[in-house]
Amino acid sequence: MSAKSAINKEVFIPHDEKMLAAVQVRRRTKKKIPFLATGGQGDYMTFICLSVTNKKPSHVSITKVKQFQGSSAFIKRSQWTVDQLRQVNGIDPNKDSPEFDLTFENAFDQWVAGSAGEKCTFIQILHHTCQRYSSARKPEFINCQSKLLGEDQAVDSVIFRCKVYLNRKRKQFVAHQGHLLRRGNSILHTAADSVTSAVQKASQALNERGERLGRTEEKTADMMNSAEQFAVTAHKLAMKHKC
Repeated sequence: MSAKSAINKEVFIPHDEKMLAAVQVRRRTKKKIPFLATGGQGDYMTFICLSVTNKKPSHVSITKVKQFQGSSAFIKRSQWTVDQLRQVNGIDPNKDSPEFDLTFENAFDQWVAGSAGEKCTFIQILHHTCQRYSSARKPEFINCQSKLLGEDQAVDSVIFRCKVYLNRKRKQFVAHQGHLLRRGNSILHTAADSVTSAVQKASQALNERGERLGRTEEKTADMMNSAEQFAVTAHKLAMKHKC
């Protein structure tokens, strides 16, 4: 597990928070701290972390987390709300550099990140988060490269393009469903017409068959009558000649 994942798991998740970004830093100028203030625990690594609460309304914090030499635990040392952040100084707007400063209401720190890339990623996320969550006066970002502060526009552009694409797909889907529905109705109408036609034809055929059977029965009856009359006449003639 990476150090950042461990910090999120040990420091923020137990307090129902989610870590948005973290950068490992060291001071540009060494700060004189009394021995007792640090507890005499020796060297340590420092991380500046950005987190947000899971519960609404969301609260964003900037936290200084330390890991002392010989220990696997991460300890929360200082914490500020995002509204207490007054200024973020990127030091040089013309080139990538790992240095940056953070100014709060009651604190000022000068940091050097592990790399320029780590610093850039952290400041990008910090800027976007401040624009989204800061309820009071938003902090000032100075001496930062334009690419770091243009992230919001890029994100908004991506979101806009996604919305346009999804809306277009939704319209295509609705149109396709309408076409299928119309086609289905047409098929049902055609099938109904075919069934009706078949029933009519069958009924007509039965009627015609019935008429033919009726005529046959009439002819049969006529023939039987004729046969009976012939038999009676023949019997009469036979009796006449016998006499």
